[in-house]
Amino acid sequence: MSESESPRAESSRTGVLDEVLVLSGGFSEADRPLVRRHLATLETHLSRWDPASVTVEVSVKERGKREQQVTLRAELPGYPPLVARVVDPDLDGALAAAKRELVRQLEDEKTKRDPKGNRQLRAKPR
Repeated sequence: MSESESPRAESSRTGVLDEVLVLSGGFSEADRPLVRRHLATLETHLSRWDPASVTVEVSVKERGKREQQVTLRAELPGYPPLVARVVDPDLDGALAAAKRELVRQLEDEKTKRDPKGNRQLRAKPR
């Protein structure tokens, strides 16, 4: 890949989260930069789908209280809805933990869909 292609590929990948992120329940548009910063690494996981067919919704209940709960829900074509819920008094920590849980669920779903032969081949050291 030439250097001239690299920025184009990067810019297409970085726009995915902006297109699919829906803030609800406890988050406002003013919170978008904060949420976007914490969920930025989801872009690499979401970039394989057409953004028009993907939704990532984030909400928080009891915001600022000891029992605040962050919910991250992803709807991806061909996958069941993935839902990660985290209770943490620290909003930053809750967003990070919910993102990690969602990525774990996504990786589990991808593994289920891999042909069995591919999983075994990948697991063998070369």
